[in-house]
Amino acid sequence: MGKRDRKRVLTKAPKKTKKQNLLQIMGNNWQLYLMVAPAIVYFLIFHYLPLYGIQIAFRDYRAVDGIAGSVWVGLKHFKTFFEAYYFKRLLANTFLLNIYNLLWSFPAPLILAILLNQVRNAKAKQFIQTTIYIPHFISTVVLAGMLYVFLSPTGGILNIFRGMLGLPAVDFMSKAENFRSIYIISGVWQSAGFGTILYIAALTGIDQSLYEAAEIDGASIWQKIRYIDLPSVMSVAMMNFILNCGKMLNSDTSKALVMQTPGNITRSDIIGVYVYNVGLGSGQFSYTSAIGLFINLINFVLIISVNRISKKVSDVGLF
Repeated sequence: MGKRDRKRVLTKAPKKTKKQNLLQIMGNNWQLYLMVAPAIVYFLIFHYLPLYGIQIAFRDYRAVDGIAGSVWVGLKHFKTFFEAYYFKRLLANTFLLNIYNLLWSFPAPLILAILLNQVRNAKAKQFIQTTIYIPHFISTVVLAGMLYVFLSPTGGILNIFRGMLGLPAVDFMSKAENFRSIYIISGVWQSAGFGTILYIAALTGIDQSLYEAAEIDGASIWQKIRYIDLPSVMSVAMMNFILNCGKMLNSDTSKALVMQTPGNITRSDIIGVYVYNVGLGSGQFSYTSAIGLFINLINFVLIISVNRISKKVSDVGLF
């Protein structure tokens, strides 16, 4: 046997063993793969197969002609959106709303989780957790209704207090400068409690001997939080931050839509609401598909960039 033949045998043999090992591993753990199968099927059907419809953004889609039969127009719809009169306002409103929301809503669950971790009474801790979890299960429409009632200029609780102080009533929901504050504060109230679950799970896994050693050394509560709690949840916090940065141009469209009034439309008119009105209201599916693809591309670039920066700064990343 020549040298070339020996090399071929040596290079081919490991490939067969790798395949055999992979099949053997899958056969030995078929129960685990069976459990994962529904999730794989779900993502294939609802997340990967619909990618075929992305080409609608590059066509003048007509339901009669179908996707493949519609006329190819290239970047026409993207140019239409970039040259639109409201493009700058939509982009600025969406970006600023998400930036402010990230600055306030991201640290809130972390702070709540750390404070909850300091509660030693088990019953009190369970009561607090249940109380702060409840707002998460309130629907967006109900939340908006509560906001309209509480902030009403006639019988709203805030305007009642203003009247007691001799101040005039204010229609908070109709003022553009109040929209972002109301949107963010209500969002923090609704989601901060439920967002503590990940952080509490990370804090629960901390070795109790660290706290005992800190107490022996005379560490205060704030020192325990700084040197034990924060380093333990930092990796979870960074991953959560990266994921939130990947949603910078995605907003809660339904919430912004039900909160929108003629008075606050200059701030509440975000990309999601615009896509909803134009896509469903006017039936411009190709145009709104192009807008959606543009948003996803920007979010993809952001999550890749933030992930790379995070890995360089803190050695924590999603991939």
